[in-house]
Amino acid sequence: MNAFNLPPKSVVYVMDAYCGWCWGFSERLGEFEAANRHRVPFTAISGGLFVGERAKPIAAYPHIPEANAHIARLTGAVFGDAYNGLLKDGHLVMDSVDAGAGLAVLRAHAPTRAVHWAHELQAACYDRGLSLSDPATIAGIAAANGLDEAAVLRDLKSGAGQAQAQADFTLARQLGVTSYPTLLFVDGDSVHPLRATGTSLSMLNDKLDALLL
Repeated sequence: MNAFNLPPKSVVYVMDAYCGWCWGFSERLGEFEAANRHRVPFTAISGGLFVGERAKPIAAYPHIPEANAHIARLTGAVFGDAYNGLLKDGHLVMDSVDAGAGLAVLRAHAPTRAVHWAHELQAACYDRGLSLSDPATIAGIAAANGLDEAAVLRDLKSGAGQAQAQADFTLARQLGVTSYPTLLFVDGDSVHPLRATGTSLSMLNDKLDALLL
């Protein structure tokens, strides 16, 4: 699996697949990419929200149900019944290394669809109630989207995805990201923040127009 490098000029979405606010921003981001991907590359990297001692069962974060309700009110995001069942059960371990590995492997197989893979991972969890630590979840996404399922599984099981996830986390810190979702326009060494949750599509387009002049 090839190492990931940012394009010289790109819109960079820094997210975590277990971040409810990222799920809330997913639809607007998809609209923004669809409106602008003919002008500038879009990519997605993992920030690493639940790593180390923070990679715990979801029951260790009792604020999540209330936070999800707030996200749903603000953004219209839907948290599916299967996911809410996971919340009630409480045993799902949110491990951002595994989730980041899934993004890294899918992105390596189809780099121009990175934002799509971020959405697919979140839909697997927040809609279908699947663990992103289960290779079968990642394989299912690959198969449903026309990728070589066996090749994706090989990369995932080789450890290459986990190594790239750690590299993503480092890159996110280098870009100055401390919260998720964060949307950036990166032009060489210049990093320009774009507003994320709650921002209208027209505002995002106007900001990008100014940056692309």
